[in-house]
Amino acid sequence: METLLHEWLSLLFRWLHVITGIAWIGSSFYFMWLDQSLRKHANLPAGAHGESWSVHGGGFYHVQKYLVAPERMPEELHWFKWESYMTWVSGFSLMAIVYYWGAESYLIDRSVMDISAGTAILISIGSLGLGWGFYDLLCRSPLRDHSTVLFVILFAAIVASAYGFSLVFSGRAAFVHVGAMVATMMSGNVFMVIIPNQKKVVAVLKAGGEPDPVYGKIAKLRSSHNNYLTLPVLFMMISNHYPMTFGHDWNWLIVAFVLAIGAIIRDFFNSHNAGMTGPAIQWQWPVVAVLMAGLVTLSAWKPGGEIQVDDDVYSSDAFAIVQTHCAACHSATPTSEDFDEAPGGVMFDTTDMMKRSGARIMAQAVLSEAMPLGNMTGMTDDERAQLGAWIRAGMPDE
Repeated sequence: METLLHEWLSLLFRWLHVITGIAWIGSSFYFMWLDQSLRKHANLPAGAHGESWSVHGGGFYHVQKYLVAPERMPEELHWFKWESYMTWVSGFSLMAIVYYWGAESYLIDRSVMDISAGTAILISIGSLGLGWGFYDLLCRSPLRDHSTVLFVILFAAIVASAYGFSLVFSGRAAFVHVGAMVATMMSGNVFMVIIPNQKKVVAVLKAGGEPDPVYGKIAKLRSSHNNYLTLPVLFMMISNHYPMTFGHDWNWLIVAFVLAIGAIIRDFFNSHNAGMTGPAIQWQWPVVAVLMAGLVTLSAWKPGGEIQVDDDVYSSDAFAIVQTHCAACHSATPTSEDFDEAPGGVMFDTTDMMKRSGARIMAQAVLSEAMPLGNMTGMTDDERAQLGAWIRAGMPDE
């Protein structure tokens, strides 16, 4: 019953996280597009920075933006904040359900660092707070006026964090924590900076005063950071289905590639939406193509090289390895406390079943070390090499 409850909570909070994430990202991308599509002309009302016309769903929309505030407050004002708040709350809840509740399986890899579940959870929670604190101090420093330098430092800090996570957690957990840390920065921007600044502007207007333009400028800076970080965070969140990313020995370097690729793609769309032409929107995709080629090449490369297997490996040899390290979960009758049913319906009760999943074994246990979960059964590099040799040879019986 506990396993069933865990699975349902995981599914429902994952569903909620996807729904709220779509809402937040959708509104974020829309307003970023809106900012870039604003056009100025002589007939704008006093204080208006620009306007944009659009058509959707059979009607026309006319939007005007005021950099500081309009002369008077409208009777009804729409706030965009709950999408961000609920994305973070649902994401942290999901991480607690999967990685804290199942710490021994998903969070900890004792071949990486032999720590208790409690210690690992404290490090996890602390890293989110430290990540936000560092980023917030960076944005409040004089570097806020030098966006390129600030972003380079932030890039280096995120990659360094990814490397640090890879020395503490399982590869899967390390990747998720990079995404969670950056998502905390993004949601912190909304909760701690953007919304409070907008509330200050509204309060001043209601009191009949003139708001300080600096509040809007700071909020806009943080909002643009969120825009450029969105695509890398999405990659981190979905990558736990693809072990060639988180399971790589140098997964922190894969994070660096993804950060660069995601930011450059967003720069293209931001520049295009602003009406830029020529070189301003011609360099991004060639650079992305080169970086993607580098990313794929990196994922196929093993830093230590392949372990050579001198002797022939047959199905009986592979089956013995799989039964020792994988069958506790991947069986019609799992003996692992974490599963009532074989994960993904993958079972290794016979050599024929094992052969049908040869490609999965190669991806999860040979090309990466994603399986066994947390390497709880202690599969060795030699055993992984034997499985790889058997699969590459066509999975011979004798």
